Amino acid sequence: MKNWNTDTTKFKTKLSKKIWELSQKINYGLGGVALNLREVKDNWTLLKKELDPNRARMIEYLVWGKTYLLQNKNKFWNLSR
Repeated sequence: MKNWNTDTTKFKTKLSKKIWELSQKINYGLGGVALNLREVKDNWTLLKKELDPNRARMIEYLVWGKTYLLQNKNKFWNLSR
């Protein structure tokens, strides 16, 4: 994985580098490489904290079928209610 702004050789553990790589791939695109489902499932508790909340919900839906009752936080569209 190429990243121009992070020196990946300075990560202290392999796990921290793996979490960083997975979060970068999910948040910014895979770059033509398939995402390993086993790695995502195994590291989900740490990975979820690093992801965009909407992407984390999408992955939980696609992988585990979890659905959320989402609150509509957009005040503008709710003015008439």
